[in-house]
Amino acid sequence: MSDLIITVSGLRGIVGTSLTDDIARRYAAAFAHSTPNGLFVVTRDGRDNGPQLVTPVCEGLIQGGATKILDGQISATPTTGILVRKTGAVGGVQISASHNPSEYNGLKLFSSAGRVLPAALGNEVLQRFHSHPPEVTENPTCPIQMISDTTSAHWSLVAQTVHLERIREKSFPVLLDANHGSGSLLGQQLLEELGCQVTGVGTTPDGKFSHPPEPTSKNLASVVQQVVQANAAIGFCQDPDADRLALIDENGRYLGEEYTLAICVNHVLRTTPGSIVTNCSTSRMSEDLANQYGVGFHRSAVGEANVVDKMLEVGAILGGEGNGGCIDPRVGLVRDSFVGMALVLDAMAERNLPISALADELPCYSICKTKIRLAAEDVADGLDALQRHFSNADHNRMDGLRLDWPDRWLLVRASNTEPIVRAVAEAPTAGDAEQLCAEAAAVLSIQ
Repeated sequence: MSDLIITVSGLRGIVGTSLTDDIARRYAAAFAHSTPNGLFVVTRDGRDNGPQLVTPVCEGLIQGGATKILDGQISATPTTGILVRKTGAVGGVQISASHNPSEYNGLKLFSSAGRVLPAALGNEVLQRFHSHPPEVTENPTCPIQMISDTTSAHWSLVAQTVHLERIREKSFPVLLDANHGSGSLLGQQLLEELGCQVTGVGTTPDGKFSHPPEPTSKNLASVVQQVVQANAAIGFCQDPDADRLALIDENGRYLGEEYTLAICVNHVLRTTPGSIVTNCSTSRMSEDLANQYGVGFHRSAVGEANVVDKMLEVGAILGGEGNGGCIDPRVGLVRDSFVGMALVLDAMAERNLPISALADELPCYSICKTKIRLAAEDVADGLDALQRHFSNADHNRMDGLRLDWPDRWLLVRASNTEPIVRAVAEAPTAGDAEQLCAEAAAVLSIQ
């Protein structure tokens, strides 16, 4: 289990080595034992090693007290949340390793609210999983039923958040890069329903990735060229389970994932005032926009579950993370690439502007992300040293140490899986951001 990545909201590992059938079965059983007996939804993201995990996951859920299981087969992670709510399930399991390489897979857990497990329930599952094998509940007749239509309810909810005819009139030429993940199913349908002329890339959800699955600039170099060749007004790039969305503009410029949330925030706040939530490692573009529109802005600790908790606490109208995950509570409490695509197209249509112009009008910052080796036992002293060194900054210990200045910030937080801390800095220029990370590394090197 040394390579197993496990958190309060799920686990990931290499199938057949760190992630075995037995681990999947035990983890699913621990989850089911932590919920009331009842109906569960099980889905997967399209990876070719996904089907072999369905059986042990279902067996574990049955051991833990499932009375019925609905198999959504290949579905996006945000779609899974919709299915859990629509069916009245007590929980759901998405078999997905998100943006990890193809040899990985994992289990992402959903509560009955159709959201990633909050920390309290996630910790209960972890304790059950680690403490002892769960006791078996005899339930050999638990029926497993296929869901025939997995996407209609999700599309209907997204459609209600935008001006359909306004988008359809534009007949935008778009490129969708689903990279052979589960996002291709609803992604193609949604864009066609919005009247777009769709060039699909990797729209067969078989897990045979055309490029490394994380939608970064380096990994999407070939897709950038395809957007230009297709004369597309925009390129939409999903990760394998479609909860993240990166953007490429009409000129072939990689805008990335940070801009996804900021463009959506700007669009929604133009007509609907309300609080915005991001995590503490997300670009301050959304904070600047909230201040510009005179609405509340709130930060959470890193992690989708933490963002959702804060959104519910403050009644936010939109939230998300800088990895391209936009959360719109009108649709669901899950990061959702389909929400992102619809809102971005609605913004382009409403203002009759290309995506490049919508991006260029946003506050301009550069982000630097790096790793710094630091033993776990030295983290506390290291953060104290950083706070003393950067004594002119406002500090916050919500999640590691965040240091804020009027035009820049630095976040340093420990990894859960490696003897390192992750440093993220944002500043007006790339050089300024890199200097903050370098200065932090120098301070920590003497600990």
